[in-house]
Amino acid sequence: MPKTIIKLGIPSGSLEKATIELFKKAGFNITGAERTYLPGIDDEQMKVIMLRAQEMSRYVEDGVLDAGITGYDWILENGSDVVEVCELAYSRVTDKPARWVLAVPNESKIKKPEDLRGKLIATELVNVTKRYFCDKGIDVKVEFSWGSTEVKARLVDAIVELTETGSSLAANNLRVIDTVATSTTRFIANKKAWQDKTKRQKIENISILLNAAIDARTKVGLKLNAKKENLKSILKLLPAEKSPTISSLAEADYVAVEVIIDDEVERELVPALKRAGASGIITYPINKVIH
Repeated sequence: MPKTIIKLGIPSGSLEKATIELFKKAGFNITGAERTYLPGIDDEQMKVIMLRAQEMSRYVEDGVLDAGITGYDWILENGSDVVEVCELAYSRVTDKPARWVLAVPNESKIKKPEDLRGKLIATELVNVTKRYFCDKGIDVKVEFSWGSTEVKARLVDAIVELTETGSSLAANNLRVIDTVATSTTRFIANKKAWQDKTKRQKIENISILLNAAIDARTKVGLKLNAKKENLKSILKLLPAEKSPTISSLAEADYVAVEVIIDDEVERELVPALKRAGASGIITYPINKVIH
């Protein structure tokens, strides 16, 4: 039986579902996460622990975990000294960076950060917010918010809250006056674990597979058959930066063409290929793209 090589932290909460789905596409099946903070995984070299993203970087820095997934915002907030293995461009809603924004009610007279001098700010991201105002030379009081921060916008002078689309802020009649920090998801490692050859290789393997799964999310595979006389016009329709695989078929006048394309061009490309003489056109989802 292979022994456990690494202890891996998976974020519970808002990123949990997206992370488990990403690991599945990468080839790792995590089971039982809805029932326990120690779910199973079909890799005997890994032990998975579910933790809040807010505390992940501290446990990785301390060596309780060898590696983990968390937001860059919480690495900054905790001041954690860890290895940032890679950025993982995924989230619960979009693939764009999340923003911690300084917001006030629409009816507030506050227009800019300087208007908050001497006033009270509520946020979960206390340390980053304090540094933001300190860097601007603005003296404010920052207090920790135990969630539901948007509700407190009318109890304090302003809030610093995380947003991906801005829809929740708008629904609560709040107005953004500045961005305090931006954040993406990061795969991080403990420094000592990173120096261990065996652990580092395992962490790097996970990193490669996770990024391959992310890259594949916006791609589809495309196969088609074409008469050799139509091949030139068909190849002109395919994205210029792609290099298709062309194979001979048993019928000498035909070839098979296979290529990976962006899924957003599929609906326009497939009919055009049909008109250009392609036949037997098949598109299919892919799990990983490794460059």
